[in-house]
Amino acid sequence: MSADLWLRPLGPANPAAVRLLCLPHAGGSATYFRPLARELSATFEVVGVQYPGRQDRRAEPALRTIGELADGVFAACGVPDRPTVLFGHSMGAVIAFEVAQRIERADATHLLGLVCSGRRGPAVPGPDDVHRRSDAGLIQEVRELSGTSAGLLDDEEIVRMILPALRADYGAVETYRMTPGARLGCPVSILTGDADPRVSVPAARAWADVTDGGSRLRVLPGGHFFLDEGRAEVAAAIREGIAEFLDRNRPAAAPAGAPTHP
Repeated sequence: MSADLWLRPLGPANPAAVRLLCLPHAGGSATYFRPLARELSATFEVVGVQYPGRQDRRAEPALRTIGELADGVFAACGVPDRPTVLFGHSMGAVIAFEVAQRIERADATHLLGLVCSGRRGPAVPGPDDVHRRSDAGLIQEVRELSGTSAGLLDDEEIVRMILPALRADYGAVETYRMTPGARLGCPVSILTGDADPRVSVPAARAWADVTDGGSRLRVLPGGHFFLDEGRAEVAAAIREGIAEFLDRNRPAAAPAGAPTHP
């Protein structure tokens, strides 16, 4: 499998910078993050994840479980050989959580942390019937979340193109069950919208329960797709979270008077 199928540069290559790997929501694609990448690519090397079953991968069948999606992402990115942050929005946050576990089981040296956006903690139950609804019911859910412009959803040809991947993604995330006791060692930065109709602030805060690395919750203005509504504020929150990850990973300064040699 070619990593190029899964990993799409969203800005200039910068091997000296922290790599920010962005995992999109149900029905989403790597290009969803392009506007946000314009805010961040001066600081980070931003890479989007392209799942099968959409855009230029539309001829491939969409994967139907979070485990399969996480395996695909991990196979593409491998164990990081440079400082790396995983950033997932909505379904992407769950996939990022699973990818982070795979990285930590292999070698966590360069995994700085996880940014979880627009998603309740993985142990918090939620709706599980959207993927079983009619086509019209599934599209109505997307309309209510404002994740795709109304004009696109009114185009029957576009709807026919996106429905298979959208239904598969909803099925994957709605049937996902976290492995009991699963935990991360890396820190987690939690982002959520204050008017998200599907993710309450307490449900978002529950990401803190699955890490031993510490967490911080940031509540931003907006609904489920608050990333679209306040891009500069979201970019600032991501920068701040990654700065905290870097501070955590810096070696502690030696006490005054301590020897500086073995």
